Amino acid sequence: CTHARAHTQEPPKPNTQAKGGTAREIEMKVEVVDTTLVTPSEQTPRHTLWLSNLDLAVPKTHTPLVYYYPAPPAGDGGEKQEEFFAPERLREALARALVPFYPLAGRMATGPEGRLEIDCNGEGALFVVARADFTGDEMFRDFEPSPEARRLLVPFAASGDPPCLLAMVQVTFLKCGGVAVGTGMHHVTMDGAGAIQFIRTWTTLARGLDAASVHPSPPVHDRTVLRARSPPHATFEHPVYSPSNLNGLPRPFVTRVYAVSPKLLAGIKSSCAPGVSTYCALTAHLWRAMCVARGLAPDAESRLRVPANIRQRLRPQLPANYFGNAIVRDLVTVRVGDVLSQPLGFVAERIKRAVARVDDAFVRSVIDYLEVESEKGSQAARGQFMPETDLWVVSWLGMPIHDADFGWGCPKFVAPAQMFGSGTAYVTQAPDKDDGVSVLFALEPEYLQCFEKAFYGE
Repeated sequence: CTHARAHTQEPPKPNTQAKGGTAREIEMKVEVVDTTLVTPSEQTPRHTLWLSNLDLAVPKTHTPLVYYYPAPPAGDGGEKQEEFFAPERLREALARALVPFYPLAGRMATGPEGRLEIDCNGEGALFVVARADFTGDEMFRDFEPSPEARRLLVPFAASGDPPCLLAMVQVTFLKCGGVAVGTGMHHVTMDGAGAIQFIRTWTTLARGLDAASVHPSPPVHDRTVLRARSPPHATFEHPVYSPSNLNGLPRPFVTRVYAVSPKLLAGIKSSCAPGVSTYCALTAHLWRAMCVARGLAPDAESRLRVPANIRQRLRPQLPANYFGNAIVRDLVTVRVGDVLSQPLGFVAERIKRAVARVDDAFVRSVIDYLEVESEKGSQAARGQFMPETDLWVVSWLGMPIHDADFGWGCPKFVAPAQMFGSGTAYVTQAPDKDDGVSVLFALEPEYLQCFEKAFYGE
């Protein structure tokens, strides 16, 4: 990942279709104005950082996110104000944020026996400034994650083999005066909670505040607390990590954003047991709509991949400021006929039980299972090409993804810039909680119309 290659803006490989909406109607272009490597503002530790089995079990890709900030109201013509999203202010804050989060300024490396690790060498994060020939309304009015959105708004660098960049940022000034901030953080460095921890630190510093006002304690980078036991001993079965369960072929897909109003969400929850979580109820509803849309055989088995944050499930608990991947997955297997014919509460309860069983013993078993598999020379499934019967739903509910104020207000919109496989979904909170939640779902285009009818009960 040399400096010159780091911003080639080529989309990743997965087989996808073109973005819908306005991107089909007009050709959008972005001109790169400046590309720099931002190094930590102070001397940082130089060492290699051991990666846990949970770090190594995630897809070896950069996670592309985009934050949209509409143009500010016109000024009153009085005292000259600082430029909206002044790049130098963001660069300086990023350099300061990379002091506590110094692994992000490093590079992926290969350690003893070929195991991936992070070389904390302080070489820096990529910072790109660009100008677009399109407006925020043209891009974000009906935004849909796509390779095109990723190419335009988020830097691209090779991510599979060392050495490679771990953190990339692009500030794109839009034709309307608004700004899009695109981030590409390598997944082996952190999960969603870790990403928010970093973004909140960066934005706090950009506002001229002390980072300790948001995170009183610095991030914890030591991941050895998640080492496998010696000898490793898996006490549960973990088919969700088996490559045999990710044996689907790449299929063309498009991604749509589905608004779930408070009224619709209340109706879905009313079909489940009292106290059901939004994630369990909405995922059950999504699962059923997917089975209907794809016309799956009633006697086929359908599998749902459920992620669980383990920070408070381990004994003792992980530090609240743990910076790394602290997510394990479980698998819920239900006959398609049951997904379709049983009460929605039945499916939601199956999901709830899968999430609830992730405790300390389960997590230790996952870590040991991954250790045994690595010793056998096999690798945990990192791809996302699921069979057509399957579904993967990630929850961002309760995560303050819109808490990203660089000093000019919070973003109006936050979303992945691209999805990486059909059957994957994100459930997110709307910027205004009174507006309900949103579901971003990647599906083959031939199933969209039927899916939408099933999802909205038409």
